[in-house]
Formats: sequence, structure tokens, C-alpha cells
Amino acid sequence: MRAVFISFVILLSGMSGCFEDSVIASEDRGVPGGLVVACLSPSIPKMVLEIDYEEGYRPHQDSVDLLKTRLLQVCDKPEGISFEFSQVDFGKSNSLSADDIREIGASFRKHSPLAVEGELRWHVLFPGGTYQDDSVLGVAVDASTVALFGDSIEEAEPPIFARPSATEIEKAVLVHEIGHLLGLVNLVYQSPVDHEDPEHPGHSNNEDSVMYWAVETVGIAQFISGTLPNEFDQDDLNDLSGISDGTIEVKHQLYQI
Repeated sequence: MRAVFISFVILLSGMSGCFEDSVIASEDRGVPGGLVVACLSPSIPKMVLEIDYEEGYRPHQDSVDLLKTRLLQVCDKPEGISFEFSQVDFGKSNSLSADDIREIGASFRKHSPLAVEGELRWHVLFPGGTYQDDSVLGVAVDASTVALFGDSIEEAEPPIFARPSATEIEKAVLVHEIGHLLGLVNLVYQSPVDHEDPEHPGHSNNEDSVMYWAVETVGIAQFISGTLPNEFDQDDLNDLSGISDGTIEVKHQLYQI
């Protein structure tokens, strides 16, 4: 097994929400989905998620527990999946760009994704303030880094009856953004099933999938009826299974078996 670092420039154009402003040029950061093989494969037996948050923005434990459940469902990690929490001061303004998130991630992460032998490390940021487009609840900026915006998540909670609640929204958005690190939908592969929303590339057309486009937007309660989705649907799971067993070709990988 070997780690392969690939230098490329990719413009994710025409994508909504968490892919706006995403021009990525890097030798070691890659694009969302660039470490899906590393996640799905048991050849890297352990996974660690570093969670850095500013004061007052620590994620709910229920959200973290749900994320672990969803990752264990698809990622083969014989030595388990663990979390490391740190309260930090990112020192940035209230409005953050994708470049800001990448810079923060590079500055505050303890280790790069493949630096520790036998470990895959992903980085989840919970800054104060909002994304530069304050309708965005979360963003995936490279192969291992996502950010969730607590102020916008609170704003997304409906004023009447609070359904879905901010906690429920946080759960869904966290799984959604990690889903992008898994390459969903069609970010680093082409699904044999037509389940990508043509109007919202990189997202599912199924309202019952956590990868549905509206999950990461402040108007989430207006676009999703019933219970807020927080799990991958069968098409999502089949895509990941196909990547894992090699029946679906995957590109832009920073790690190859």
C-alpha cells in the first residue's frame, strides 16, 4: 500500500452551497472525495477526526455520535474511529471564505491526513460567524476539511415550533459535509444510477437522502417535508460499495492501495 500525492487544479463550477468559490490548487489537500479510498479501505486501520471549535460552538455530542455511526456504516476501520476535540480561537472575521477555511484548517490541524502511520485524519471546524454566503450551513473545502457554521444553523431553525431543531439540523449538516469528503454525489466518480440533482451538482435528487441539496442551506425547513434526513440513502451506499469493491472507477485520489 502507498500514499500517492497528486498535484492538480480543479474548478468546481456551477455548484451550489458547499462548493461555491472552490478553486483548489494543492499538492496535498486534494478535493472533496480525494480520500474516499483511504476511508473505505481497511489498509489504513484507524480513523481520527480532529474537531476544532471556537468558544460556544462545540458540536452536540449527539451529532458526533451520529457521525461515528454513519462512518462506521461505510468505512472499514479495524482499529476504530475516534475524535479529538480542541477549543481554539481561529482569529478570523465573522464572514469566512473557502480560502479562509482552508487556511484555518492548515494552521490548526495537528497532523495532515496521512502523516501518521496507520491513521486517516479528517478535520472538522466549528467557527463563530458565518460563511461568506450566509445561507450556507456547512462547507467541504478539500479532501479532509469541512466547516459548519453554528450561527447559520441556529438561524435555520424555524421560529414556530422549532421543527427541525438546530440540533437536528446540525446532525444532518455534519453527516452531509462528511458525505462530500466521501465523494458524494459524483464528485470523484460517476454513479451507474442517475441520482444526482442536475440543478445542484454534487447532491442527491432524493429528499430522503442526507445528501439532498437543501440539507446544507439556511432554508432547509422550507424545502424538506417531514423528518430531516440524516443518513445516506441506498443509492449513496451503493456508490460507496462500488468504489470500495472497485466496480466504480474513482479519480483524484491522494491514496491508492
